Amino acid sequence: MINGYFYSMVPRLKNAIAASLLLQIAVVAWLARHPDWVETWYSRGIYPYLAVFFRTLYGWIPFSVGDLCYFLLGGLGLGYLIRKRHWIRHHPLSFLRDVLVVCSIVHFSFYLLWGTNYFRQPLSKSFGMKETYTTEELIRLTTHLATRTNSLQVALAGDSLQAVTSPYSRKEIRNATIDAYDGLSVDFPEFHYQTASLKPSLFSTALSYMGYGGYLNPFTGEAQVNNRLPLFRYPVVCGHEIGHQLGYSAENETNFIGYLVTLRNQDPYFRYSAYAYGLSYCLSEVNRRDKEAFKRLREGLNPGVRANFRELQEFWKAFQNPMEPVFKSIFNSYLQVNRQKDGIRSYNRVVSLMVSYYRKHPEF
Repeated sequence: MINGYFYSMVPRLKNAIAASLLLQIAVVAWLARHPDWVETWYSRGIYPYLAVFFRTLYGWIPFSVGDLCYFLLGGLGLGYLIRKRHWIRHHPLSFLRDVLVVCSIVHFSFYLLWGTNYFRQPLSKSFGMKETYTTEELIRLTTHLATRTNSLQVALAGDSLQAVTSPYSRKEIRNATIDAYDGLSVDFPEFHYQTASLKPSLFSTALSYMGYGGYLNPFTGEAQVNNRLPLFRYPVVCGHEIGHQLGYSAENETNFIGYLVTLRNQDPYFRYSAYAYGLSYCLSEVNRRDKEAFKRLREGLNPGVRANFRELQEFWKAFQNPMEPVFKSIFNSYLQVNRQKDGIRSYNRVVSLMVSYYRKHPEF
């Protein structure tokens, strides 16, 4: 009798969960219009406790639990579709309801565990940073970064011709990035990072073909890094993904956080990584605004610096494929849905944060 009652309740429960998706969408729309509320009650309230809980739960495991779950769930889902294909054909509405149930659970979990951070206040507002800048300020910062990059390249490579080769393993870089957040949090308490969960992705080859340097798993709180990236770029990407773990969702903001934590590391190989990273974004923006200045700055780079940039270009070129634009288009739409109106182009907006930081800290 109990079993009969339970089974009779299952369809009603499924209907309720599926229908709740509409309510969830309405709540998310409300949150998107109230960044102050999100900042206070979620990003600085509930979320830090959720994040530490999941990093404590999974951080000690040496491999990516989230990647493994994605693989297993993908396999189970495919097996279900194959096994139930005849039932699906004869019960399309029931199947549609089941799909909506899954979407509802995933949607709720995503925004509860991390996604609501998309609606928090901009980092520039929290830190009192001005996001507008002149072309003159941009060229001044780019010149500064080029000078620092050239100087470190010679110091690390021994001459101006050779590319910089990091002596560290990827595991050592991940550990050093975690340690660097301790120093960063002294001046920026908002970036206090405890109970680390920074791991190489099991899907690093797939990420390379998709054109991604890493990602945060919002369901397990694990920061995943593409373990095939060139070593000179690896430190900033590690810092970037931890920035997502700290609750900063906007890509330009985590680009800046990754740049900042790597820049303030005392190790010259890390500082070279940060300067080269910032320089690449600034040069791109200079090229858009002032072609002559771009040409002059590019020609002033040491051959060794250009060799490192070429190393990165050749890495991504080796993984180019017809599906890469599709993956990037999907990610672009995902960002736009979550209040990043510039989509993938929002990565380039890191330049405004770097210029603002340079105004206050020209010594870096």
